[in-house]
Amino acid sequence: MKGMDVQAEATKESAALGSADILRILAALPHRYPFLMVDKIVGIEGDKKAIGIKNVSANEPHFQGHFPENPVMPGVLILEGMAQTAGTICLLERQEDGPPSLVYFMTIDKAKFRRPVVPGDVLEYHMTQMTKRRNMWWFRGEAKVDGQIVAEAEVGAMIARGAAK
Repeated sequence: MKGMDVQAEATKESAALGSADILRILAALPHRYPFLMVDKIVGIEGDKKAIGIKNVSANEPHFQGHFPENPVMPGVLILEGMAQTAGTICLLERQEDGPPSLVYFMTIDKAKFRRPVVPGDVLEYHMTQMTKRRNMWWFRGEAKVDGQIVAEAEVGAMIARGAAK
């Protein structure tokens, strides 16, 4: 229930702040299923902070091999979801004319995994900007399920303008 309370609270806040549904995320990022790791972003405050939401489903392809009898979401995909959340808000903040921009993952630091994420969980990526320099951003992220931290990390990304598709 706690996770639903946090999600409902974040949804209320997003009315005053900003949000991005799946269509807006798809317009900003080049990622597609099965590698898109965020379903919605709420509580967007420019490129300063946001909460990405991922509904973890048993029929996602990584659960076929990780692990069939005890499905656990791979930690690297949790980190990818954090990066996609941060990258989306950076791209939305910079909306520019001209060739599309891409966000490239640069760094992962201080990554820690606290408990497994399993099918049925609602994963929240709480991302907060640490610093920004020209076309580079660094974020601190906490992934939470039911209000409990399941993973945390610092991630860095760079926007490349007019990248080839």
